[in-house]
Amino acid sequence: MRTSLQQRLRAWIAAPAYPWATGGALTAGSVAELFAFPGSSTTTVGVLVSSASLMWRRSFPPVAMLTLAAGLIGFAGDVSLYVSIMTSGLIGCYTLGRNRVLHPAITVAGGALGALCVNLVHINTWAGMNLPVPALWEHDSLSLFAESFLLTVVIFGAVMMGDAVRSREETRNERNLAQAQLIAMERHQAAEAERAAIARELHDIVSHSVSMIAVQAESATYTTPGLTPETRDGFQQIAGTARSSMAELRRLLGVLRTPQHPGDAALTAPQPTLDHLADLVEQHRAVSGEAELRVTGARVSLPAVWELSAYRITQEALTNARKHAPGARTVVEIDYGANRLLTLRIHDDGPGPGSGPGSCAGHGLTGMRERAALVGGRLTAGAGPDGGFLVEAELPWESK
Repeated sequence: MRTSLQQRLRAWIAAPAYPWATGGALTAGSVAELFAFPGSSTTTVGVLVSSASLMWRRSFPPVAMLTLAAGLIGFAGDVSLYVSIMTSGLIGCYTLGRNRVLHPAITVAGGALGALCVNLVHINTWAGMNLPVPALWEHDSLSLFAESFLLTVVIFGAVMMGDAVRSREETRNERNLAQAQLIAMERHQAAEAERAAIARELHDIVSHSVSMIAVQAESATYTTPGLTPETRDGFQQIAGTARSSMAELRRLLGVLRTPQHPGDAALTAPQPTLDHLADLVEQHRAVSGEAELRVTGARVSLPAVWELSAYRITQEALTNARKHAPGARTVVEIDYGANRLLTLRIHDDGPGPGSGPGSCAGHGLTGMRERAALVGGRLTAGAGPDGGFLVEAELPWESK
């Protein structure tokens, strides 16, 4: 309730019509006050100008200097301190500090000088009214300047309040900008890391396949008897093209690979396949509750890229289930299909998207979609038909 009220108040203050509404209301109040307590012509002009000028304080903040000066002049013209002058003067000082029109020290010094001038005018007025005014060299003459001291303190407080609000807003904006930059950097790093991982895995798989082509083509010229010279040259060209392609692939994708540190077994271990899904589901079951693996159709030996992509998609989907729906029952379904289409469905009975800690549109889903697109497939993710969260991937495949 309190937060909502603060938000509405901030939105109202930030509205373009706010300075016109407050300045107009203060000017109307000044007119009513002048009707009730008429003053000299100097006081009347000072009061009206001081109030009316506030309507332009947002579009042209330096106008607040006119507000303060007119208020001091209006106060100097009459010993009575009008409420409208006091209010407009405080708002003007706040505006000068809030927008840093001048350095706060210069603003306060100028206001103090104006207050002293007002005080001197009032001292002269008191003398003309035959009031007892001590001479400047007498003992209690300092009491004559209490008015200027009080006005200086008020001006100082209003200017410092405006400057403090400006500093706090700048700090908040800098903090928000830093947070936005940090989030953008984290997203960029996560996307780059995922792309680098895909590129590294693709590099390893394709390099192995192309190198096998080169070896087999070159060895065929020695192991196959009765080849014509043209055929031998053709095999040698195949081997040479394969080696050139492998070198070009390494040059293009090698820069994306994560540096391999000596002794890092995780980077040198064989890439997982669909045969490892049972172990993956078992690991998930050990740390996050009930899980089940359902396989439909006969196991088909797929190309390494398809095997790895399907495994990584399932792995990331299970990771998201543990993160956003801990303890939920998870079912992993694999359908090899008869129409050369590998279908993956990972479904949990958790609270569904938007209910758990985190968002369902994070980096993990981006990586899964990229892996599906890598093999010409597609991936969808969202609320399941019976609740929970469902990840479904369709990967068209070609047999080896």
